[in-house]
Amino acid sequence: MTSYPAPINPTRTRIGWIGTGVMGGAMAARLLSAGYSVTIYARHPSKVVHLQTQGALLADSPSDLAGNSDVIFTMLGHPSDVRQIVLESLISSLNPNSVIIDHTSSHPVLAKQIFDAAREKNSWAVDAPVSGGDIGAREGKLAILAGGNEDVVKWLNPLFDVLGKATFVGGPGKGQSCKIANQIVVGANLMGLSEGLVFAEKAGLDKRKFVEAVKVGAAGSMVMELFGERMIGRDFRPGGFTEYMVKDLGMGLDVGAEEGDDVVVLPGAALNKQLFSAMVANGDGKLGTQGLITVIERINGKSGRQLWI
Repeated sequence: MTSYPAPINPTRTRIGWIGTGVMGGAMAARLLSAGYSVTIYARHPSKVVHLQTQGALLADSPSDLAGNSDVIFTMLGHPSDVRQIVLESLISSLNPNSVIIDHTSSHPVLAKQIFDAAREKNSWAVDAPVSGGDIGAREGKLAILAGGNEDVVKWLNPLFDVLGKATFVGGPGKGQSCKIANQIVVGANLMGLSEGLVFAEKAGLDKRKFVEAVKVGAAGSMVMELFGERMIGRDFRPGGFTEYMVKDLGMGLDVGAEEGDDVVVLPGAALNKQLFSAMVANGDGKLGTQGLITVIERINGKSGRQLWI
C-alpha cells in the first residue's frame, strides 16, 4: 500500500496538525521545514504565531481542518482530549482515504475505537506515540511506536522520517501498549538515576565525575544521556510533563483489567507512579520528569527545589 492513495509528496499532501505544545510544536515545525503544507487548529492562535511565520495556516475548527487535510496529526494531553477532539469531532469530518495519526500517549482501547471509527469513514487511523523528549522532537530523532495497518504505516514513512524512526509494532492499540511499556522502563531508569545521584552526593562524590565514570558501563542509558546533566544542573524544564508520566504509568497498572485480560503485576511501576504522584502533589506536575530527583532528595532530608526552569 505504499502508493495509497497516492505517494506522499510535499507539493500535494496536505497536513493537518492539532496539539502544538513542547513536543507537538517542534514536530510541526519540522514538517514545515521539510516543505509540507501544514494547517493547524489551536484553541489559542496567539500561541502558534511562530509556526505561522514558518508558513503554517490556521483552521477555524477541528472539522474545518479535517476537511482540508489528507493526513492529520494529533499530539494532545490526555485520553479525554483524544476522545473529545479525535473521536467526537475529527472523525465525522474526515475525507475518504485520509489518515489520522495520534501521537498522544493514550489508551489502547481508545486507539482501537478510533481505528474502527475511521474505517467506517473509509479512512485509517494510526496510534503512534513517541519517545525521545523535546530534544528528539527538535532534532527529528523520535522513536515512533506505530500501531494500526502495517501498509498504511509504510505509506506514512516519508512523514515519519522527518520526525524520527517509525517502528510498526502491531495492530490497532499496540502503539499505545508499546508506549506504556516504554514509560515503565523510562520511569525505572529515572528513579535509578535519581537515587544514584543522591547517593553519590551523600558519599562526597563529584556528581558529574560519577556520571562520566559510569555512563560507559552497564549503568549507562539514554535516560542518563538526556537527563543526567539536567538533574545535576537543576534544569527541570519539561520535555515531557511529570503529570503525563503519572497518566502513562497509571494506564500500565490499569490496562489489563480494563481490557478484560489478565492483570500484569508491576510492583516497580506502582512504586514509580507513587513517586511521580508525589511530585504532582508537591506542585511540580508541570516540571519535566527529571524532577523526580527532588522527591528522592526530600525523602533524604534535602528541602527546597533550587530550580532553574
